[in-house]
Amino acid sequence: MPNLPRLNQAAPIYLDNAASTQLDPSVLAAMAPFLDVHFGNPSNPSHDFGAYAADAVEGAREKVALLLSARSEEIVFTSGATESNNLAILGTARAARVRGNHIVTIVTEHKSVLAPCQHLEREGFQVTFLPVDKYGAVRPGAVRDAITPQTILVSVMLANNEVGTLQRVAEIAGHCIARDILIHTDATQAVGKLPIDVDALGVDLLSASAHKLYGPKGTGLLYIRRRSPRIRLEPLFFGGGQEGGIRPGTLAVANIVGLGAACELAGERLEADAGLVSSLRDRLQDRIARVIPNAVVNGHPDERLPGLLSVSFPGVDGEALALTLAGVAFGRGASCSAGTDQPSHVLTAMGLEHERAVGTIRFGVGRFNTPAEIDRAVVLLHEALCRLLPTNRTAL
Repeated sequence: MPNLPRLNQAAPIYLDNAASTQLDPSVLAAMAPFLDVHFGNPSNPSHDFGAYAADAVEGAREKVALLLSARSEEIVFTSGATESNNLAILGTARAARVRGNHIVTIVTEHKSVLAPCQHLEREGFQVTFLPVDKYGAVRPGAVRDAITPQTILVSVMLANNEVGTLQRVAEIAGHCIARDILIHTDATQAVGKLPIDVDALGVDLLSASAHKLYGPKGTGLLYIRRRSPRIRLEPLFFGGGQEGGIRPGTLAVANIVGLGAACELAGERLEADAGLVSSLRDRLQDRIARVIPNAVVNGHPDERLPGLLSVSFPGVDGEALALTLAGVAFGRGASCSAGTDQPSHVLTAMGLEHERAVGTIRFGVGRFNTPAEIDRAVVLLHEALCRLLPTNRTAL
């Protein structure tokens, strides 16, 4: 087995919270008993071991529902947002096929939305992929105009995972409700960072993942409206009755408890965390602009996530920068697309030319970052860019 890097040697600065967040210590503490003492299967509540696990799962479900202003019976646990997105899109489209075969989405969606839509095209569905503006936003009117008598589902993400732009989902949902069309939103980047009320948003389905809000990897949720209308889905898996038969399989109790704890903590810290990460993101953006004047920020300047910053450095290759800037952890785009040599489909859809797209990196500021880390990260970034572009030095 290869030796793992010793991360504490160089005191790296973690600014990739859009890809994954650190497990909050209080979340780990909540999970720990279910990895050891309380190991029962919640599907067998006939004895104390199973009953305790079942109670813990339902307690977590209530905490998740509270964060979304939903009802606990409207929460289905999954392995993560990728599965949730697949279940929402494939499950609802197939169940509603008797009413129509048309789906509307946008070109900057996460690939776990785009790929299921493309798969449905091979099943005979028609999918409209709407363009976005230079900020990565879709016009709600464009969604309205794309709806046809055959439209059964609209899927628009709440916050873009690469540039942080917020979509006007509530307004889009209004157009869908008026036409009796289901609407799904991938809220993976927004849950735990923005206040979310599923009724105020008007959505029928909502996806999220635990590891984006200081919870464990491998667990996610799908909100499925159970009231007026009651949403029906075809499951992706078969062979068990768990989660109402929508998502069969033995539940990962410890992870689900962790998701519940993370949601509870996010609700308590929502305003404080948003203020902290917004101020740190602004600090990062201001200092980058001061020392690297030709840097360009991507995404909407105001309607965006509090902790995400996408920046392009003209004339710089993002991969080379990643190798040179060894002391700072950041992202080059969606983490699911890492390792490809193609420019981001999000940045391309926003109209960025190839050079600017490949020279873009994504910073994700989180709960555990500090002002000192931000300042140090900018120093290291400046030094790395000077090594890559020695003719473009700017004094700190």
